[in-house]
Amino acid sequence: MLLHHQFFATARRCSSQLAMADSTGMKLTYGQALIATLAFARAIHRRTVGQEMVGLMLPASVGGALANIAALAAGRIPVNLNFTAGGDSIAIAIERCKIKTIITSRTFLDKSGIAATPAMVFLEDIRKSVTRTDKVTALLHAKLAPMALLRRAYGPSDDADALATVVFSSGSTGVPKGVMLTHRNILSNIEGFADLFPMTPQDCFIGVLPFFHSFGLTGTLWFPLISGCAVAFHPNPMDSKVVGELASTYKGTMLIATPTFANAYMRRCTREQFQHMRHVVVGAEKLRQPLAEAFAQHFGVELMEGYGCTEMSPVISVNFAHVGTANPSKPGSVGRPIKGVSAKVVDQHTGEGPIVGREGLLLVKGDCLMRGYLGEPERSAEVLRDGWYVTGDIGSIDADGFITITDRLSRFSKIGGEMVPHLRIEDAINEVLGEVCAAVTAVPDDTRGERLVAFYTKQDVPPGHVWEQLNQTALPRLWLPRKDHIFVTDAIPTLGSGKVNLQALRQLAQGALTENIGS
Repeated sequence: MLLHHQFFATARRCSSQLAMADSTGMKLTYGQALIATLAFARAIHRRTVGQEMVGLMLPASVGGALANIAALAAGRIPVNLNFTAGGDSIAIAIERCKIKTIITSRTFLDKSGIAATPAMVFLEDIRKSVTRTDKVTALLHAKLAPMALLRRAYGPSDDADALATVVFSSGSTGVPKGVMLTHRNILSNIEGFADLFPMTPQDCFIGVLPFFHSFGLTGTLWFPLISGCAVAFHPNPMDSKVVGELASTYKGTMLIATPTFANAYMRRCTREQFQHMRHVVVGAEKLRQPLAEAFAQHFGVELMEGYGCTEMSPVISVNFAHVGTANPSKPGSVGRPIKGVSAKVVDQHTGEGPIVGREGLLLVKGDCLMRGYLGEPERSAEVLRDGWYVTGDIGSIDADGFITITDRLSRFSKIGGEMVPHLRIEDAINEVLGEVCAAVTAVPDDTRGERLVAFYTKQDVPPGHVWEQLNQTALPRLWLPRKDHIFVTDAIPTLGSGKVNLQALRQLAQGALTENIGS
């Protein structure tokens, strides 16, 4: 079964139920969404003859969701382009996927300030190109066609191992990678997620993550629309006012976000707006306990820390926290692997394992594991070992199967021959400041290998005070940034997914140190 075929079956079963809505006021039932998808698919098919992949540059919205489903129904592979990543990253994605057509919207381009290109086709024009024949055919197929006919007519392949999309990694540490995900990959991940969070027609997702992010694509687009619940989209996850209003209007029961976004909602959204919320899963960055406690107190709902990566479609584990269930949570961990996912920790130097209760390199596998990186077989071989994916994360698995992530290999610095974890230093700075507002990076050093550079956003605390307080902590002296390598900044650079933009952070460090030398 394919993703869009699963949506067809759900839409037939839930025809009169609300399927999707967004902050512009657009609303569609499942029946309306199915008809719109089929008509849209016919128009896309005509405009993209001979093309394998189609670019999508659309925000989290009803239009963006329909475009993703319709592209598959048209026999094309949708590639959601990361419009926050900059022109170079977009150009890499277009070149790798051989994209000739990008479906976008004039309204979106105007709001985002992105210049139109000759490859762009606009939703506004596609809607006008839908003929009366398209509409009548879509209506008849949606209402009357047997499912077998519907599957043959829209997306002729029925191979679950066919490519469903290419998701380009955030590029936070370098050149983005094109992660090839099949229908089986994403459907397997949805099955595992649904095992923890079975949805009902009364449930409504609040979808704030972009579709170019794997958690947004799988978690807030395909998962609700295949599960048969509603989803209400808003393209700006930091727009707390609108997110709160959406949660109130549509009685939102589930939300996937990041700790940074959750912190913003706690400041601007009311308990009443979130009164129907049953599940809030956060990931992409470490969940600090003070935020978890404050969020639970403010909204009366627990934050559940999830863990995943694009290469696993993306969910690996969730620290499930339902009272009275056989699967309790364990504070500080990211939970147990979801159904269909296996995990183990091995020695990061020798690869020997599995090891239990000790730190090492985390490996995972399952039907949700990617096919590989598009056009990069050598890079794929580096991370795929005997069916396991090498996550690059350092962590441990205890005797009960709970995974605890300590840091990423890419977030260590080798200083004087010792591996120094950035996350531990960030935690210490945040504790000194009393809020989560710090990020640590490193720059090359001729004598010691690397030098640590720290940034934070609490404007009323001078760097000298932070340095003095760090010296009072239990951190080894080697782990402490120099006094003149600690900076206060207006904002920590982030990606559209909410993660810290490590590449931009390093550039910020180089600039700050250069300015210090110059002054």
